[in-house]
Amino acid sequence: GDAEELRDEVAATHRRLDKLEKAMAEGFAKLMAAMPKEGGAPAWQMERIDENLRALRNTESVNQRLFNSLHEELKGYRDNLLRDSMQKPAIRDLILLFDDLSRLAEQMKTVAQEEVGEATQWSANLENSIHSVVEILHRLEVNEIPVKETVERAFHKVVAYEATERAEDDGRIVRRLKRGFAWHDQTLRPEEVVALRFE
Repeated sequence: GDAEELRDEVAATHRRLDKLEKAMAEGFAKLMAAMPKEGGAPAWQMERIDENLRALRNTESVNQRLFNSLHEELKGYRDNLLRDSMQKPAIRDLILLFDDLSRLAEQMKTVAQEEVGEATQWSANLENSIHSVVEILHRLEVNEIPVKETVERAFHKVVAYEATERAEDDGRIVRRLKRGFAWHDQTLRPEEVVALRFE
């Protein structure tokens, strides 16, 4: 609704500009008709006509820039609306699928270490499925949060702490529980980690 309202306002502005240009053109035509035919127009009249023409050209240039700016703004608004309302929920579902497959893969690795045969093949197939989900996320411009040594609140969620006696180790990540993901420079889900805390 907002997009259509903005489009209508831009169209109305464009119509008003067209009317203004037509009115100015008619004014110039009347001015030219009123000028004496013999001896040409006085110099001051010619200067005034030149000034009016320059003003008209400047107005057209400003109007075109304004129209282009509104068009870009409307396009950006439409793209953001589509991205946030349609892509974001699908991406969140893909991340949940990634989590489920990752948990299953961990369980299958344990079983595959104890048994050789079908369990090993299932584990490999599951790993391939996880890679496929990650590839789909990459195509949607979703990337894993880069691995960091210490906690950064913008990228990490600390779910547990372990005590340390060394002050320099405070905030150092010791385990990663869930991978984090970012989309268009926004953290979709922070990485869940266990970190050290100086006591």
